[in-house]
Amino acid sequence: MADGAAVGFLLENLKHLLLYNAHLILEVKSDVESLHKDLQLFKAFLKDTAGRPNNHETLKVLVKQIRDIVYEAEDYVDIYVSYAAVHKARSYLKKAFSIFDHPTKLRNIAEDIKSMRAKVKDMYEDKRFGFEALQVGQPSTIKEKKAPIVEEDNVVGFEDEAEIITNLLTKGSEELEVISIVGMAGLGKTTLAKMIYRDPKIEYEFYSRAWVYVSQEYSRKEVLLIILRQLIKPTTSMCDMNDVELADKLHKVLEKGKYLIVMDDVWTNEAWDDFKNAFPSNKKNSRILLTSRIDTVAMHANPNIEPHNLRFLTSDESLTLLQMKALGSKEFPDELREHGLRIVKKCKGLPLAIVMIGGILRAKGKESHWWEKVAQSVDAYITMDQEKTMDIINLSFNHLPYHLKTCFLYFGMFPEDFPIPVWKLLLLWIAEGFIQQNEGMSLEDIAEEYLEDLINRNLVMVKDRRSNGKVKTCQVHDMLHLFCKNQGSQENFFHEVKQFNRVTYLSSNPNLENYRRLCIHSYISDYLSSKPSGLRVRSFLCFAHEEITLQPEHISSIPGAFKLLRVLDGKPIRFTRFPADITQLIHLRYIVLTGNFKILPKDLSSLWNIQTLIVETSSRTLEIKADVWKMIQLRHLKTNASTSLPTNASTSLLGPLAKRRKTTEDSSRNGNLKTVSTISPESCTEDVFAAAPNLSKLGIRGQLAKLLDVKGGSSLFDSLGKLDYLENLKLWNDVFPSPPSQGKIVSLPQSYKFPSKLKKLTIVETMLDWKQMSTLGMLESLEILKLKDNAFKGDLWKPQDGGFRSLKVLHIGRTDLVYWEASARHFPGLRCLRLKHCNKLEAVPVGLAEVSSFLILELNCTTEQAARSARKIQQRKQNMQFKLSIYPPSHDQ
Repeated sequence: MADGAAVGFLLENLKHLLLYNAHLILEVKSDVESLHKDLQLFKAFLKDTAGRPNNHETLKVLVKQIRDIVYEAEDYVDIYVSYAAVHKARSYLKKAFSIFDHPTKLRNIAEDIKSMRAKVKDMYEDKRFGFEALQVGQPSTIKEKKAPIVEEDNVVGFEDEAEIITNLLTKGSEELEVISIVGMAGLGKTTLAKMIYRDPKIEYEFYSRAWVYVSQEYSRKEVLLIILRQLIKPTTSMCDMNDVELADKLHKVLEKGKYLIVMDDVWTNEAWDDFKNAFPSNKKNSRILLTSRIDTVAMHANPNIEPHNLRFLTSDESLTLLQMKALGSKEFPDELREHGLRIVKKCKGLPLAIVMIGGILRAKGKESHWWEKVAQSVDAYITMDQEKTMDIINLSFNHLPYHLKTCFLYFGMFPEDFPIPVWKLLLLWIAEGFIQQNEGMSLEDIAEEYLEDLINRNLVMVKDRRSNGKVKTCQVHDMLHLFCKNQGSQENFFHEVKQFNRVTYLSSNPNLENYRRLCIHSYISDYLSSKPSGLRVRSFLCFAHEEITLQPEHISSIPGAFKLLRVLDGKPIRFTRFPADITQLIHLRYIVLTGNFKILPKDLSSLWNIQTLIVETSSRTLEIKADVWKMIQLRHLKTNASTSLPTNASTSLLGPLAKRRKTTEDSSRNGNLKTVSTISPESCTEDVFAAAPNLSKLGIRGQLAKLLDVKGGSSLFDSLGKLDYLENLKLWNDVFPSPPSQGKIVSLPQSYKFPSKLKKLTIVETMLDWKQMSTLGMLESLEILKLKDNAFKGDLWKPQDGGFRSLKVLHIGRTDLVYWEASARHFPGLRCLRLKHCNKLEAVPVGLAEVSSFLILELNCTTEQAARSARKIQQRKQNMQFKLSIYPPSHDQ
């Protein structure tokens, strides 16, 4: 349900409008204030009802009414502000020409806002909707539970999984232990549990066994009765007992011997807590087998044993399962095999999807043309049977808390199989208004917690992790992606453009004007040349694989068509010149532009809502003329070119004492800026960093000698030491067009001049002597060090004892290093070492095997000798968790 996020965003937007830009809404300020007050009640209502089963027709109507009103109110407010801002920016002459037109437009919109207030009030007073009857806190009726349909015959691909779980159940501690199976919907958790439960070995080990399906909504008394009836003969008196008495009775029955209880489909920590006291720890090797879609529930039930994450089926296992379900035999006709392979590839190893398609094919028969048709449209055939597929996923969706539903639906915006960069996803969530401020935490940290929550619920898969263990890329399974697209379409949350033909497109999408977001996967030029329009569209995201160059006549097509955009990600679209009309999109919060830009114009300062500005340019340098210090919402400035920032006028023209006072006063005004990815050494001035005191990530590219040169007892680098929150620093020595050899850096600043909280440092093309590493070794907080492309030169590196106390990850790129001596004395906490293109290195120091935390060693394009030494380290480690990867594989492997 995206409605709650829409209300929350509008409330936040109105609050900022009233606080910082009230001058734009003077004529309607009181109406906006009243609207803000009314919407707060909407937000509370939607938040409280988010967890309700969505089967109450009155509630459905009410939620749709709220969504329509919120979207309409948002449109009117944004239009009003846009008109007011454009009018304010006009020259005196243009204002004179619009003297009659402008006030009329403002008054019309003001009247529309007033009508919205009236609609809000009418809705609350309308008895048909029964607001009072629907308030949270009233008990909901528990419907009869239906256990999932489990395919018990022809189980495929679970033999190894069953053996692991069976060993956990039959071996180990004599104390009561909870063993958990976790995984996404449709993966086969219940099927595997049934397979184990009915295994003769388990039947022999556990004479007392019981199986109970818990589900989202359960009765404690009912669950306890179901367990007891499988262990003892039921009596009339048992039915008359309350849940406390039943728990006590079950405890007494179980404490007599060894038992196994399977608790299938547990959704919350509270559900486990409701029953755990009924299970005695009688030191007789008793076990609880628990299945859940949520990792944190499993960890809560037993923090001492990692839950077993059920894997997806392999391609061969998937084909075997399809064969059994579709053909009912072990023979797979040759004419069907190719179609079968296409089908299972699309199912991505999810048993639920394979079983569903198998049932459809079984009904169709063995004709090749039917199999080919299904192979071409697997998604469509899965969607045909909503009750068995989408409803299963809908359980997970409905169980999500209020704030996560919109974040999850957003995954439908990305193409299938698209590895989503986490930094991009989180910044988009923030720009879309899904992340609400929480005192003491940054928006980025809150967004990261939301993602981790979705991962723990097995709704989002981790594709790749960073060196520090954080998620780098993620994605959702195709089945979940399909759910997000269907649900998002129903709510007018977003619309996807995959193919484009103007005539068929418009006729086949009657609700096009109501969608809030557009994601374009291909045919961008055709779409933009069709002169689209969308006043309601707030987000425009492009994911085309091919890069297109936008013709001059189409440069204004996006800002002209979508005047209320908040998000514009046009990375595949290459602009031949800077689109000046972009500066009129004052609601923009996130923008990605690609082109051959050398200058960002002064007018860019008018984007006072902008939070993330990303510019990809083929130019090596970029000058920003816009006053970024006035863009008070700006959080992330990411460019690939060496960028020159304007001097902060508020401090540069003041004397030293006044400057300090002014900087203190203005620090909160510029305190949102967290990332400046690439700036020139010349821009690293005291004034610039005084205006951005809360920077956490900084990249510097250019002639680093200018940054390090000491003049008058100080250097530009000294100003970096005053960045108290800087954790990530990249130093790229780029002396183009001169050869890199002319840019050699003689020495690094002393360690105390580096930012005190620096955790990650990347150095490129500095050609430092390896003796300078002793300086970096003294950085107390340094956890990740990346030395790329001739960061250091020389054939010998002998680290000093006692350095790199906090270092966990070391990456050494292209270098001429030959001899390297190292042990636990030099890298006591090292966890990961990556060597890339170290094509002269004689050996990886075998002494690193002494480092107990050392678990990952990766070699890419190194020497045969280095590969042999790496295998010696692996032998000495004698740790099953140690991972060694060598690419390309050496000859003696």
